[in-house]
Amino acid sequence: MHRDLSDISRPGRLADDGEAVSMEELGLAARNHGLPLEALRYDVTPPGLHYVLVHYDIPLADAGAWRLAIDGRVRRPLTLDLAALRAFPAVTHRVTMECAGNGRAHLTPRPVSQPWLVEAVGTAEWTGVPLRTLLAEAQPEPDAVEAVLTGADHGVERGVEQDYQRSLPLSAATASGPDPEVLVAYEMNGRPLPPQHGFPVRLVVPGWYGMASVKWLRRITLTDRPFTGFQQDVAYRYRQSADEVGEAVTRIRPRALVVPPGFPDFMSRTRVVRPGPVELEGRAWSGRSPVARVEFSADGGATWQEARLARVSAHPWAWRRWQATWTAEPGSHVLTARATEADGTAQPVEQPWNRGGFGNNAVQRVQVHCAEEPPKAR
Repeated sequence: MHRDLSDISRPGRLADDGEAVSMEELGLAARNHGLPLEALRYDVTPPGLHYVLVHYDIPLADAGAWRLAIDGRVRRPLTLDLAALRAFPAVTHRVTMECAGNGRAHLTPRPVSQPWLVEAVGTAEWTGVPLRTLLAEAQPEPDAVEAVLTGADHGVERGVEQDYQRSLPLSAATASGPDPEVLVAYEMNGRPLPPQHGFPVRLVVPGWYGMASVKWLRRITLTDRPFTGFQQDVAYRYRQSADEVGEAVTRIRPRALVVPPGFPDFMSRTRVVRPGPVELEGRAWSGRSPVARVEFSADGGATWQEARLARVSAHPWAWRRWQATWTAEPGSHVLTARATEADGTAQPVEQPWNRGGFGNNAVQRVQVHCAEEPPKAR
């Protein structure tokens, strides 16, 4: 890889005090889109509404020419075309996927990057072959410790020319049972993957933030030492300062979102409701342990009430619906919700800061105006 592109690709930075969102950030926001929050009503997100983050370009892929190589520390290197991949027994998992940078734009100081609010999430039914099945076919060597996943998207980040690459510990790549089963997926919601979601083949890592689910997957390489590529050791780390080694970003932290009630103002997105009972609903999820409780607040988090949480489904790595009834009174209100995991970990009301803007699961705040009925036309 060439490493002389620092003049066009700058290091990560923090926005200055009072600095507005830049044209570069607006360009990223135009390329990458979030879930319209009213689409939280769907159990399974339609592909066009599911969030999208593309680091570089969407490759123009030819399904007939595509090949997946499995090599490195294996006894039987494999090269699979799409027909060979589809010949393995298929499984389907419903998985909630969330971008690690979701909520970044709310941080102060703001990390300059994709300016997500809270919409970088979606839930889909992914069909494919368990990664552990393919690795068993390739027969890992005893000294293999990680699986390095390489996508077909190529670009420059912070001066480093690179393919998009991530790795998983071999224990995670081959997990089964109560642990999330990693998929090499070729369908989304029962149809071939759309181009922006990784056509023809991608990885899906349930419970992990989306950076682990490498799209346009073309190579799986087993190694006898930890992978130190850019996306692994530089980009996706929890850090307080630029020179800190930091902690790897892995599992999704607990989050609950509210479906905005009523109807919106076009520009501000402030919601308008009428006085009286208002049925609230939303979704809650976590990639670490099951969501055990959801609470909602109509006063910005000053007081909390228990919400009704849907029963546990057959999809442990997908979000759960919650509902509550709120009696709206005239005036302005701030609605919010928070999820608590089975181990007692709850969403924070205020988010601890980190330099990359990762894992920001601070509670959502929805501005609502309760107005009387407008006068009837005469």
